[in-house]
Amino acid sequence: MMLVDRRVMMAWLGTGMAMAAGSARAMQPVLNAGTVEEAVAKLKPGEFIWAPDVAPDGPVMIIVSLQTQRAYVYRNGVIIGISTVSTGKKGHETPTGVFTILQKNKDHKSNLYNNAPMPFMQRLTWDGIALHAGSLPGYPASHGCIRLPMGFARPLYGVTGLGLTVVITNNADVPRVAPTPTALRGGGTASFVPDSGRWEPERAPAGPVSIIISAADARLLVLRNGVEIGRTPISIDGPVTQTAAFTLGAIDDKGLHWLQLPLPGQSIAANQELPEAERKRLHIPEAFRARVLTVLTPGTTVVLTGDSLSTGSSGKKLTIIKGEEGAGE
Repeated sequence: MMLVDRRVMMAWLGTGMAMAAGSARAMQPVLNAGTVEEAVAKLKPGEFIWAPDVAPDGPVMIIVSLQTQRAYVYRNGVIIGISTVSTGKKGHETPTGVFTILQKNKDHKSNLYNNAPMPFMQRLTWDGIALHAGSLPGYPASHGCIRLPMGFARPLYGVTGLGLTVVITNNADVPRVAPTPTALRGGGTASFVPDSGRWEPERAPAGPVSIIISAADARLLVLRNGVEIGRTPISIDGPVTQTAAFTLGAIDDKGLHWLQLPLPGQSIAANQELPEAERKRLHIPEAFRARVLTVLTPGTTVVLTGDSLSTGSSGKKLTIIKGEEGAGE
């Protein structure tokens, strides 16, 4: 079970924070039954928690757990919303991986499924996968999309932007792993890693930046506005078998401030930092590191995975969706 920072929990308790879909019933009775973690586990189909005032500003990232049928929304490294979802049914499974929001439309209608309404649609792929409001029967029932309660889809739409990172995982239990992306700010040695990477920032001059690190491929990808603008070989000391996610909360005279996001199943508090010894396990070519530093802004996200980013690798395939892959459906 995910561990929510106690300060965040107390802030949630004071917000009156959520409504059950299709009802004016507040979620306070659920919260009285125990902690926020217990409340999340007890959410019924169509119910959600929405507390944007817990973190009023900062970068947003979304994590979807297919196994628990929950979506988690983080802003500035703090959870501001958790919702029940309905994902793809058998034969139309929702793909796992790292995605970016490619398109938004409040009143979208499907071109694939009989003009079906998809309110507050946020497209993740050009072949029909999106976040949108819809029916939540309590189990996977969509054609691959991630259905959300209308009362959750509407405010979520208001805090997201194109290029925002969405991570979809199949497991409820996603243990914490090291290293962290702190190596991007310097430190450690990486001279033994050949700098044979590619850097093409002109392919996407502006937009949110996402960094994907694959231990299976020993490779790092940089996406801006969903378009790949760079990649390089890297090395990681020790194994990486699961996924971890981070967001850049701030940049000041002391450097970069990375916040680890507690993914579903992780027993870590919000804003927790890992020991320096673990942070140094990630090594990036110095020339490439300098290039990446020129595009980092608050809101940059980093996803570290043990999966592969390319077909043909010995590791599990991780889906990476890029913005230039086709025209909208």
